[in-house]
Amino acid sequence: MPRVLIPLAEGCEELEAVTLIDILRRAGVDVITAGLVAGPVHCSRGTVLIADTLLDDVLSQTFDMIVLPGGMPGAEHLKNDTRIIALLKNMAAQNKYIAAICAAPMALHAAGLLQGKTATSFPGVLDRLPGTHQYSNGPVVVDGRIVTSRGPGTAMDFALTLVELLCGKAKRDAVEAPLQRPAA
Repeated sequence: MPRVLIPLAEGCEELEAVTLIDILRRAGVDVITAGLVAGPVHCSRGTVLIADTLLDDVLSQTFDMIVLPGGMPGAEHLKNDTRIIALLKNMAAQNKYIAAICAAPMALHAAGLLQGKTATSFPGVLDRLPGTHQYSNGPVVVDGRIVTSRGPGTAMDFALTLVELLCGKAKRDAVEAPLQRPAA
């Protein structure tokens, strides 16, 4: 069973965080949510989430993927946390999946992981940052082991893409069917 770490920072976007957690768990993925600090996480729209554990308690554990929810100021907290940057670099060195949505791709940029990659983000985030990355307006962009997405409206597509990458197309289809999403 794949293991995924979802760090929860104060001010994260709750629609993204909860959608990611829910869809991945529906696929049977072992999802661990980790707060950057002790206590409840107050999200950008006032929802309060309780992380499974503290980030410090899982730093030495092995994960197949790390997924960063966006939202402000949550994405800034992720970008400015030296533990997150080190974790991102470590995951990249191990050729593990690294995913970020909305404003959270700024943490990937800060870790130097977008060099030569194509990525997307909430408008006004990555497209304004210097570097050698290629910006895309696509809803979900997969470039090697880096997966990025635009924002709350793309969270379900993003989460289902992550399921497909970790568990295959059949599992994605099995998770998506009962969601009753309209045909494209």
